[in-house]
Amino acid sequence: MPHLTPRMIPVQTPLRDQVADALRAALIAGELRPGVVYSAPTLAAELGVSATPVREAMLDLAREGLVEAVRNKGFRVTEMTEQDLDEFTEIRTLIEVPTVGRVAATASAEQLERLRPLARRIVTAAREHDVLKYLEADHHFHLELLALAGNRHLVQVVADLRKRSRLFGLHSLDETGRLVASAQEHIDLLDLMVAGRAGEAEECMRRHLAHVRTLWADGRPDAEEQEPALRG
Repeated sequence: MPHLTPRMIPVQTPLRDQVADALRAALIAGELRPGVVYSAPTLAAELGVSATPVREAMLDLAREGLVEAVRNKGFRVTEMTEQDLDEFTEIRTLIEVPTVGRVAATASAEQLERLRPLARRIVTAAREHDVLKYLEADHHFHLELLALAGNRHLVQVVADLRKRSRLFGLHSLDETGRLVASAQEHIDLLDLMVAGRAGEAEECMRRHLAHVRTLWADGRPDAEEQEPALRG
């Protein structure tokens, strides 16, 4: 039986969405384990809600590729392979690196500076070992940055990729300082873009995605049991 960290479910917002967010948080914290099947009634009891919004939320997570339905049993948390991680990173690199270069060459300094508070929030969350706030700020920073390219479909594609490649079990890394290093890269990227150094911004983005790829792998619950993967 899972033991989820108590989380308040605000009644003024759609319950289905709030439950989905709580379950995503449990995935990130490593409270829900890849390969394990969880029933909606059990999770509902943990969260203090009825089973219906849990089933609805799980269906949303299934569409994101985070869980899969198991007939008459519940939902199994999806396991990500090294190949999955490599493919997600490859697609994001193909999309985000050139887009960052284009935005650096076309966006105004004022537009870019509006992202500065988000970049700082990412660093603060990492220093405070608040993984959930880190991921929330990181999510908004990347999507708002890409939105400056003016292509909403591109932003939606990246948003979907980010959902499918959630960082599992990152709390095991929050004492190492590695999240802080990753967080600082957002400041560095923004500085390069404000300066109009498009080529260097692209390389910074490429390094950042490679760094995130490493965190994905090392944040997995079974990371310590696996051979280190070769990463380019």
